[in-house]
Amino acid sequence: MCYDIKASLEAQLMRARRKGDEQAVQEIIEKLVPLSDLPIYHASGFQHPKLLIYTHEEPDIPVVSTWGLVPHWVKDKDQLKKFWNNTLNARGETIFEKPSFRQSARTNRCILYVDGFYEHHHFEGKTYPFFIHKKDKSPLAIAGLWSEWIDKETGEILNTFSIVTTEGNSLLSKIHNNPKLKGPRMPLILPAEIEDKWLNPIEDDVDIQVINELIQSYPDDELDAYTVSKLRGKEYLGNVKETAAPKEYSELKF
Repeated sequence: MCYDIKASLEAQLMRARRKGDEQAVQEIIEKLVPLSDLPIYHASGFQHPKLLIYTHEEPDIPVVSTWGLVPHWVKDKDQLKKFWNNTLNARGETIFEKPSFRQSARTNRCILYVDGFYEHHHFEGKTYPFFIHKKDKSPLAIAGLWSEWIDKETGEILNTFSIVTTEGNSLLSKIHNNPKLKGPRMPLILPAEIEDKWLNPIEDDVDIQVINELIQSYPDDELDAYTVSKLRGKEYLGNVKETAAPKEYSELKF
């Protein structure tokens, strides 16, 4: 699963900078970033932070979106609150089947860029958080689904997203060992050469198969991980740089 991330402004702007249009990037910084919760050294999906996502509508210009996908058919805010925490992640194997995700899987796929994500390792009854990132420190392009929900009472439009997950690779198999889960999971990380394929609109069942073929575990030899300070409870430092800094646990044999 993926419930904890780190997302710097530079990581989030990665796709926007590719075109080399610095004026457009400055407009994003001035107009959109103040509406987000950036920078994020650590945030839990259960806090429903606002980040920048990229969609097929304007692939190089992000939109501000809240973590926790709200399907268009949710009736009101009361139902939204009951529903929200269940759509932080979307299992890649079933996105075209689940009522919460199937419409977005067909028409509204997105990408968000993060520095890395956190997962918990279980050892002798305790949990230890790890930060997983690319070995070269470049941002991860994470596949997502998005949706727009309209509050019928106020007319407010809420843009929301979910992170797509897939089977964990060998690195995640060592880290993500929660005994309550069937197996290790990880976010669907897209190599640069297939990012645009994820965003491409679907026209028929052949295109669905193309999307399904993109849902693969990311190579573990391109990722690295280290333990960090606790992300829960009294020892949690909050959304500060120190939270993402390495911290060793002498009792942990990993």
